[in-house]
Amino acid sequence: MIRDITIGQYYPAKSILHRLDPRVKLVSTLLYLVSLFLFRSIAGYLVATLFLIGIIRLSRVPFGYIVKGLKPVIMLLMITVVFNLFLKKEGEVLVHIWRLSITTAGLRNAVYMAIRLIYLIIGSSLMTFTTTPNELTDGIEALLNPLNKIRVPVHEVAMMMSIALRFIPILLEETDKIMKAQQARGADFESGNIIQRAKAMIPILVPLFVSAFRRANDLAMAMEARCYRGGEGRTKMKPLRYKGRDRAAYVMIAVYVAAVVAIGRYVPLKIWIF
Repeated sequence: MIRDITIGQYYPAKSILHRLDPRVKLVSTLLYLVSLFLFRSIAGYLVATLFLIGIIRLSRVPFGYIVKGLKPVIMLLMITVVFNLFLKKEGEVLVHIWRLSITTAGLRNAVYMAIRLIYLIIGSSLMTFTTTPNELTDGIEALLNPLNKIRVPVHEVAMMMSIALRFIPILLEETDKIMKAQQARGADFESGNIIQRAKAMIPILVPLFVSAFRRANDLAMAMEARCYRGGEGRTKMKPLRYKGRDRAAYVMIAVYVAAVVAIGRYVPLKIWIF
């Protein structure tokens, strides 16, 4: 399961998405995530699906690698589906179990919410797959730069987010090493129910926290040794500049959002899957 977590990891490839300005990818990802909640009809989901398929093909990231990142959130998807199945009472009753009932509206909402969560995870993962942590830091800092006028430490905030993203794969690798070391000494993480498995994971936390604090201390000492004093007065080796492909990407995401808004506003809501 640890190896299946791909969020925050960068997948090197030679694609147009990898060459885009990080500001374009951040803004486009945000607009795409918002657009997933602007429609409730088949046409809207069809447009979102076609757009996502096109982006995946442009990214040149293997589809299997993208789907691999969905495994850790299967439990969250199941809980979301179950809650939406039984909490929506409108519509025709399909199944009645004790005091609980599944209606057509509940089934429809459960399917829609599951699709939205899957698309949300894939869309946000594509940004980290195609953008290095340094590029993300520069993009976040550039987008939040106007907040400097109200004394918000934009550079420090962007640096913290970048370090957090960079530490995700490092800590996952460290967790995998600790689990293998404890399994070699007889630890069992696979047998038993969910509660027993959770208790078996507790001995991993202590060495993991120790390792995380040690790495954080090493990083702080390295930054101090290089005379890091924040973002004031610092220059960039690769300043961000918009190019033709970046403007084309903005146009493409704007057309997509306009199509989704038009569908959500003008396509009749009676056009349902069910």
